[in-house]
Amino acid sequence: MSELSFAIKTLRQTRTNYLNLIESYSLDQLNKIPQGFNNNMIWNFGHAIVTQQLLCYKLAGEEMYIDDEMVNRYRKGSKPGLKVNEAEVDLFKSYAMSFVDKLDTDSRNGKFQSYKDYPTSFGVTLTSISDAVAFNNLHEGMHFGTLLALKKLV
Repeated sequence: MSELSFAIKTLRQTRTNYLNLIESYSLDQLNKIPQGFNNNMIWNFGHAIVTQQLLCYKLAGEEMYIDDEMVNRYRKGSKPGLKVNEAEVDLFKSYAMSFVDKLDTDSRNGKFQSYKDYPTSFGVTLTSISDAVAFNNLHEGMHFGTLLALKKLV
């Protein structure tokens, strides 16, 4: 199994973990921002999905499977705005695995031929789709950890 295939497999499992966790909470709980936090469970889930699209598609010069409005609402530096409704939660749930499937298919079909070097705030520079998926997994793991902390407070 190639490094990229393993990273995509890991992403698929991470998204399964997100979905299993999200399913356990009500819409009010997903939207709740506990004291001492500046975001909520659903923002972290949406942020993970948007960031994967930015890291893997936008920086590779490819069209993302998500619209600019959603990117602006969940990108790095954003904060939860209006409460998320059930339809948006369902949209994120549908994106979670379908975007992994698309990434897998697109990578197998050779879609990612170029990549714009990107120095992350974490201190590493991404130079390829393999780097992007590996770093995205680290990023999603960090936000999954935030979900685990938030779940005790909602």
